[in-house]
Amino acid sequence: MKSDYKNEILTIYLGERVDTSNAESVETEINEIRAKFPDGSIVVDCDATEYVSSAGLRVILRLGKKEPTLKIINVKPDVYEIFDMTGFTEILSIAKAYKNISIDGCEVIGQGACGKVYRLTQDTIVKVYSNNSSMEDILRERSLAKKAFVMGVPTAISYDIVKVGEYYGTVFELLNAKSFAKELATNPDNMDYYVKLYTDILKKTHSIETDDTEIPNVKPDILFRAEGVRSHLPKETGDKLVKLVENIPDSKHLIHGDYHIKNVMFQDGDVLIIDMDTLGVGNPVFEFGSMFNSYLGHSEIDHSAVERFLGITYDVAEKFWHKTLVEYFGADDEKVKEAEKKARLLGYFRLLYRNVHRNLNNTEQGAKEYEAYRNKVIELVAEIDDLAL
Repeated sequence: MKSDYKNEILTIYLGERVDTSNAESVETEINEIRAKFPDGSIVVDCDATEYVSSAGLRVILRLGKKEPTLKIINVKPDVYEIFDMTGFTEILSIAKAYKNISIDGCEVIGQGACGKVYRLTQDTIVKVYSNNSSMEDILRERSLAKKAFVMGVPTAISYDIVKVGEYYGTVFELLNAKSFAKELATNPDNMDYYVKLYTDILKKTHSIETDDTEIPNVKPDILFRAEGVRSHLPKETGDKLVKLVENIPDSKHLIHGDYHIKNVMFQDGDVLIIDMDTLGVGNPVFEFGSMFNSYLGHSEIDHSAVERFLGITYDVAEKFWHKTLVEYFGADDEKVKEAEKKARLLGYFRLLYRNVHRNLNNTEQGAKEYEAYRNKVIELVAEIDDLAL
C-alpha cells in the first residue's frame, strides 16, 4: 500500500478493492504505516478504489474512531454512494473525486462576485469559482439555489461539480441560454422589452418572504462596510452614515445581491437568474445599491469599464438603469429620484470601502477614485435622512 508523509499529513492510498478477502490485511497495513508516522493528521486517498464492501466500511469506521481528523478524498461516485447510503458521509469527512474539464475557447456568458460562467456546450454551462479552495462556497450556493427555486425564484439548479484546472466549477443544464447582456448588445432597440422582463423577475424575487435562517441577512455585511469607511469621512458624516444603515428596517424578503444583465438568462422563452451565491434577505435598497455599481458606479470614472464587464456602452447602461427604476417604482419622478439617490449612496460607500480595503488609493488612479467616492458619500449623506425603500 502506497503512502507519503508531508507537512505533518500522512496520506494513505487505498487499492482497487477493500472487501472480505483483504480487509484484515488492509487494516493491519494502515496501522503499521500510522505507527511509523504517529504525528499529524491522516488522509485516505481513494482515487484508485472501485469498491468497498461492508468489511471495508468497518475498517474505515474503526480508523475514524481512532483518528478524529480523518479525511477521505478522491472518492469515485459509486464508492461515494456506498458511503452516503450507509451514513458515513454524516460522520466522516468524505470528498468526491471530481471530473476535470477544460474551458479553453469557451464563451464567457456570465460573471459575478465569486466567478465566471462559461458555455461548455449548447446544452450546458459551468460557473468557475475564482477561489481555488471554494468547495464550501459551491455547496453553499447549490443549497441557496435549491431553496430559491423551491420558493418560486426562476433559477438554474446545478447537477454536477467539476475541476477546472486548479479551480472548482459547478455545471448547469441551460439549453440555448443567452444572457440579457448579449441580447441587449445585439438588439439595443428592444431595451424596453428586456427591462420589463428583467424588472418583473426582480419584483417577483423581492416579493418572496422566508424564515429560513440559512439564507443570510445582508444588513450586517453592509453595516460592516459602513463602519469600515467611517474614519475616512468627516466625523458627523461617518456617524450619520452608520446610523442610516442601522436604521434600515430588517426584512425577510429575498434579494439576489448581484442582479445585473449577465446574471439573467433567456432559455427557450423563459427567464432565469443565475449566480445565486449572493442570495440573502433584506430591504430592496441593498439590491439597488449593488445594481447601481454594476451599471454606473464602477464605471463613472472610466466609462469603458462597463463595456468590459457587461458588454454594453456606458450610455446604454445608464438608460437601462433608469428604465429599470421607472419600471420598478412607477412613473412618479420624485419616487424614482429618491430611490436612485439612496441606491447611489449605498453604491458609493461600498466602492469607497473596496478602495480602502484593497489599498487601491495607493495608486494614482485609486487615489482619484477614493476622492471621488468620498466626495459623493459626503454629498449624499447630507441629503438623505432615511435609506429604506
